Amino acid sequence: MAKMAKMAKKGKTRHPTPNELDPMIHERLRLGILSTLAVQESISFTELRDLLQTTDGNLSVQARRLESAGYVACDKKFENRKPKSTYRLTPAGRAALDEYLQTLADLLPDLARVRSPGARTLRVRIDPLPSRI
Repeated sequence: MAKMAKMAKKGKTRHPTPNELDPMIHERLRLGILSTLAVQESISFTELRDLLQTTDGNLSVQARRLESAGYVACDKKFENRKPKSTYRLTPAGRAALDEYLQTLADLLPDLARVRSPGARTLRVRIDPLPSRI
């Protein structure tokens, strides 16, 4: 981030590379978990599993990885003698997701600039990776 700030001061814009995306978030299911928790204060394991259409085992493993990274917190309790896990986004998780989304936005071209007015087609070719000079 300090490098980006220095370049911004010099008037140069620096485009991030795909390698700068947080690999902890970039996996599909982990991104789904964080995206869900960004718009919902908390959600139960069962609701999250059903929403993301995944298996218990896969959700459990990916949620545990996010918990180990400090991105989500899991509250466990018993309800009607059944275990109930509820997940919520931590402040560190929200900051990491915000940074991830900003990096992703910086990677993408300005679609308003490259689209034909009123059309869904692109006027110019978009290179998927920045050219290296």
